[in-house]
Amino acid sequence: MPKRTRGFTLMEVLVALFIMALMAAMAWQGVDAMVRSRDQAQASSQRYLLLATVLAQWERDLSSVHDSGAVPPLLCDGTNLRMTRRAEGGLQVVVWNLENNQWRRWAGPVTTRVADLQESWMRSQQLLPNDPGQLRLLDGASSWQVYYFQGQDNNWSNCGSSADLTPVAPPPPAASGASAPAQAAPPRAQLPSGVRLVLDLDSGKLTRDLVLLP
Repeated sequence: MPKRTRGFTLMEVLVALFIMALMAAMAWQGVDAMVRSRDQAQASSQRYLLLATVLAQWERDLSSVHDSGAVPPLLCDGTNLRMTRRAEGGLQVVVWNLENNQWRRWAGPVTTRVADLQESWMRSQQLLPNDPGQLRLLDGASSWQVYYFQGQDNNWSNCGSSADLTPVAPPPPAASGASAPAQAAPPRAQLPSGVRLVLDLDSGKLTRDLVLLP
């Protein structure tokens, strides 16, 4: 009579299934952690590349600032930083601002005509959040500050400070019987020798200094 083969009991099968399920769960957690780490590394790398690209544009704009004599070369009101820059084919008005945690840049048309440049400057003072030509460059910026370095004072000051304006000297008093002198021109923004950007990001505070060549 053949010998009867003994099989697994129900308890042994359940224990084996439990061990297999436990090992599968541990393996899945390991794979999930690897995928999450990879995704975080990719997101961090992409954000770093985006930030580097935006800062390169910021420095390129400031390095190309030009005083046309028709509009201010560089003007800061605490919220917006407006500048007139050299561009291929002429001059261009550019505005950087921060709104709704978004660092944005607006660029007007390149022109060689004074009237068009002045019109572009006037338009830059009336920008709307959805204005055509305004690009959202960077998200996650809660605040920003811009400082000027004045060589004669040898210190940094807030770009919106009145100390950054060079007042025109008042004309000498007119002699008796002479005609009144022409009224002095309003003060113009003095080009600083350096610009400091302080940007508060989700990942921390970023500070970038740039020397403006004369």
